[in-house]
Amino acid sequence: MARHTRRFFLGSTAAAAAGLAIRPTRTLAAGASRDVTMGFIGMGGRGGEVFRQFIGDKNIRVGAFCDPDTDHLAKYAKDYPDAKIETDLRRVIDNPDIDAVMITTPNHWHCLAAIWAVQAGKHVYVEKPLSHNVWEGRQLVNAIDKHKVVAQIGTQQRSDPLQAEAKQFLHADQKLGKPQYVQACRFGVREPIGKRDTPLTPPESLDYSLWLGPAADQPLYRDRLHYDWHWNFNTGNGEMGNWGPHILDDIRNVAFQDEVTIPTRVFACGGRVLWEDAGESPNLHMAYYDTPVMPVFLGLSNLPARPGAKGALRFRGVESGYVVQCEDGYYTGWRAGGRAYDANGKLLREFKGDGGSRHVDNFLTAIREDDATLLNAPVVQGHHSTNWCHLANIAVQSGGRVDGEKIPGVADGSPGWDQLLGVMQEHVASHGLDATHAGSRMSEVLSVDPENERFTGSGSDKANQYLRREYRDGFAVPEIA
Repeated sequence: MARHTRRFFLGSTAAAAAGLAIRPTRTLAAGASRDVTMGFIGMGGRGGEVFRQFIGDKNIRVGAFCDPDTDHLAKYAKDYPDAKIETDLRRVIDNPDIDAVMITTPNHWHCLAAIWAVQAGKHVYVEKPLSHNVWEGRQLVNAIDKHKVVAQIGTQQRSDPLQAEAKQFLHADQKLGKPQYVQACRFGVREPIGKRDTPLTPPESLDYSLWLGPAADQPLYRDRLHYDWHWNFNTGNGEMGNWGPHILDDIRNVAFQDEVTIPTRVFACGGRVLWEDAGESPNLHMAYYDTPVMPVFLGLSNLPARPGAKGALRFRGVESGYVVQCEDGYYTGWRAGGRAYDANGKLLREFKGDGGSRHVDNFLTAIREDDATLLNAPVVQGHHSTNWCHLANIAVQSGGRVDGEKIPGVADGSPGWDQLLGVMQEHVASHGLDATHAGSRMSEVLSVDPENERFTGSGSDKANQYLRREYRDGFAVPEIA
């Protein structure tokens, strides 16, 4: 409700591309036994995890490893002496022996690396979030449509049979009645990333210009280069862009059956609180999404449930997941699990999944069968789900201070909003945070045109500035009609 909203938060605070050979996709002979030669781009922590999934397929040939940090490459060079070892991904993409690439770089590289690969006729497996901003995600979707390659996003839960079972239970069987709204949460404890007095010097093992790629060359005041790029908007998308694509993609798939691309209205409030560090993205965040089908309410926190606690907040039994409230009960879902309850809270059914353990297999099958329609998580679905995250981030970035004014039209009278908001308010208060502190940000209720993927109406001029970024020379994402 509007009367609660002001009290919620918070506290403190292609010149290069032109050199790539454009060639038709290499079509492999159909069949599960056919070799696929892979180039693995981005060999940090997540890259290593996904790589191990690929080499579980005995017919994968390791063609190349690529990372601008040679320390990340050392182990793979030793274990796979026949593979090419590169620091510049363009040499992998332009290698005619490579059939497909895995892209597990930082967020700011996802779209440009994938577009270059698609233009060179490679199949693409790209990690979430699909994009660093809305506009470049659309260019990648357009490139895939144009070049007809197989392109999968790493929202692996779409390959979990549990999701089909949950959809059947909720929609076809109508066991709980009509869905009314969805509540989502990401509660996971993190720590500050430090704040240096002098800029961080990149490690000697790193080609920093290649690591930056499309991102601006800005001084870094955090303690670590790797991984903590998530919490600076130049290279990452915060926790909303880190866990949000998984949770919101599950919601779009299970609760909406992919009938909704992006919302028609969005409101968000949030900030980076308590931590006097070099991070920029909110560690407390709340969003309201309005759609033609039903609303979605989302709460996010990286703080402990209360001061001194080791664990994260929970909401209706979920830490990172969602609740579909229906007329006659509700369904709670999370990675590899779910439960259905009646209106009195009695457990009706438990759903158990595998978290999408065969997601890479699904990608490889689509390549071998030369049939992108076999994909469980085509890039276009990742584009839509990632955009929900971008909208929530943009709403906070383009918003103003919490000044005590009411915001009309924010889920007025919805028990779903009031319930989640109440939990978040209590959580915030337990940490001694003041709602009107200078670190708080709150948006208007922003209108969105889903077809054109732009904001409209009041507040749109400022919000639309975040849909696209400036790119460094030689690393510009191309516009693709």
